[in-house]
Amino acid sequence: MRTKLLVAAAVLASAAVGRADDGLTKGTPELKSATTLAFGPKGLLFVGDSAAATIYAIDTGDTKSAGEKDLNVEKLDSKVAAALGVTDGVRITDMKVNPSSGNVYVSATRGTGAGTPALLKVARDGTVSAVSLKDIPFASVKIPNPSAGGKGGSAVITQMAFVNGKLIVAGLSSEEFASTLRVIPFPFKDADKGAGIQIYHGAHGKLETNAPIRTFVAYKIGKEDNIMAAYTCTPLVKIPLSDLKPGSKVKGTTIAELGNGNQPLDMIVYTKGGKDYLLIANTKHGILKMPTTDFEKAEPIVARTGVAGVKYESITELKDVVQLDKLDAGRAITLNKTGDLKTVLLP
Repeated sequence: MRTKLLVAAAVLASAAVGRADDGLTKGTPELKSATTLAFGPKGLLFVGDSAAATIYAIDTGDTKSAGEKDLNVEKLDSKVAAALGVTDGVRITDMKVNPSSGNVYVSATRGTGAGTPALLKVARDGTVSAVSLKDIPFASVKIPNPSAGGKGGSAVITQMAFVNGKLIVAGLSSEEFASTLRVIPFPFKDADKGAGIQIYHGAHGKLETNAPIRTFVAYKIGKEDNIMAAYTCTPLVKIPLSDLKPGSKVKGTTIAELGNGNQPLDMIVYTKGGKDYLLIANTKHGILKMPTTDFEKAEPIVARTGVAGVKYESITELKDVVQLDKLDAGRAITLNKTGDLKTVLLP
């Protein structure tokens, strides 16, 4: 009986302080913004707060499978507003699928100007609920050299992904090479200054170091882990993960130019028919599907050019997509300009 009581006490103590093995403790994170999301294991949600130059790791406790039914919600922005107790003035800033449950999470801003940040869960039955940040297990890490406010302030954190126990973070820093990739081990300790990234932008005909990576995925090419990064106007660049040493200056390899006047929004990799594909959502060019088989041998783009490099096809049946994530092996979830959340088959 004494043994059982000791075990019960240990469980209760663990619950009281959070997930100690992940460095999480109970408290209330004070988010100034919530613009970028990424998931780790066991329902762990990373939230990028550009305004505070801080990244939060939050235990959602959402690890039970929500089933496999399609998730379709009309006018998600209106339902987000209702869940937050307001009638309008809500803007959804990011959307990610929790791989531990299959539920979808969104970050949002309500109000004018910088607004008030919020996190919400969209359950598989379409129910939208606010995620409480009061007395939850969390941890945080401060970015030591963020870009100054104003022009680059909102781009301190532009995209994140959890890869092999580490959080990869893209954004702008105050360093000479402002475009930065950081590799932050988890559990959090400190974030280093990151690696400065230089690319050749074929559409502009020059080397660039100040444009932020807008979206990226981690992808293994041959035996090497790479970051596949997309920038505004729209170079696609491969960057070896092993090169991302603190304080280093890294030159990425531009393998495609997807066209001017465009901003990439989201990117996923999936497998279909035994082949891997990169799927990119864009402001001007819509959804582009690119086979990854040519990534390893693609000729670097080193001179001014128009559309060039690795070939792609336009997926015209998917229109006006502003957020994109993989729901499972055969389906994606999209958020459209109309505010509708839709489950679609991977093309």
